[in-house]
Amino acid sequence: MYKMIIGLLQQTLRSATPVVLAAMGGLFTEHAGLMNIGMDGMMLMGAFCAVVCSFFFASAAMGVLGAIIIGILVGLFFGLFVIRLKSDEFIIGVALNLFADALTIFLLRTIFKASGSFTSTSLAGLPDVKIPLLCDIPFIGEVFGKHSLLVYVSWIMVAVSYVIIYKTPFGFRLRAAGEMPDSLKSLGKSPVFMKYAASVICGIMCGLAGAHLSLGYLTMFSEGMSAERGFIAFACIIFGMANPPKVFLAVLLFGFMDALGLMLQNYNVSSYLTSMIPYLATVFVLIVAALRERAKKAKNHDLVKG
Repeated sequence: MYKMIIGLLQQTLRSATPVVLAAMGGLFTEHAGLMNIGMDGMMLMGAFCAVVCSFFFASAAMGVLGAIIIGILVGLFFGLFVIRLKSDEFIIGVALNLFADALTIFLLRTIFKASGSFTSTSLAGLPDVKIPLLCDIPFIGEVFGKHSLLVYVSWIMVAVSYVIIYKTPFGFRLRAAGEMPDSLKSLGKSPVFMKYAASVICGIMCGLAGAHLSLGYLTMFSEGMSAERGFIAFACIIFGMANPPKVFLAVLLFGFMDALGLMLQNYNVSSYLTSMIPYLATVFVLIVAALRERAKKAKNHDLVKG
């Protein structure tokens, strides 16, 4: 039982990591007034680029760098169409997801001559990082003391995102770009620049999420391996009201459900059933968010009438 609990909690953290990274990036676009449902495509392209760079340079660090670079480019691509060309955010997000899925399949077959998935002994994965003092603590050390670097980066980014968004001038201007762009203009600051910056930050974080999927969580690339995690990240942002700690807790719920589903497979529960668990949890989260928003509007309506 003890080992089972340890394994469940370790898997929860690993499963939650790509969603945490993507959600922390999505927070910036959300506060800037951009609805980015293209995060899933950003993650997928980050995962593929991480594998390509890791394979050809035989370096996990180069893989992560490649994922960051493609994240910046895709973030600028999203910003160009949504901010500059005033295209519909929803349509561009869907198009980005479809484009990423088709492009990675094409490049997988073109570059690696593989179909479905690709792995190789030449592929350098992210090594686990041991935290010396933490590893020596019973239970806590076993759960938190040994993970890939991006797992720890995701935790740090929760605090960093909170500080940037709520405690810095950049965060103030970012929120103003989404809520009161005209007021921001009156201060001599560009809302357009802030929206571009948010889109690029989101791209970088989704790139890191993809790198974790292909080099940290697994050491391979498979078609569609983002598995709608970008949509789950978006749902967690809505449920957490774009507040980093609250979003993080919502993502941990998804990670726990995903880990629970994997554990149940060891007890001969159908994988088709267990794979539904995290997505059912996401639907539940969205229902709760919708009911909460409805109750809030009803309360405001009653106050106005009163």
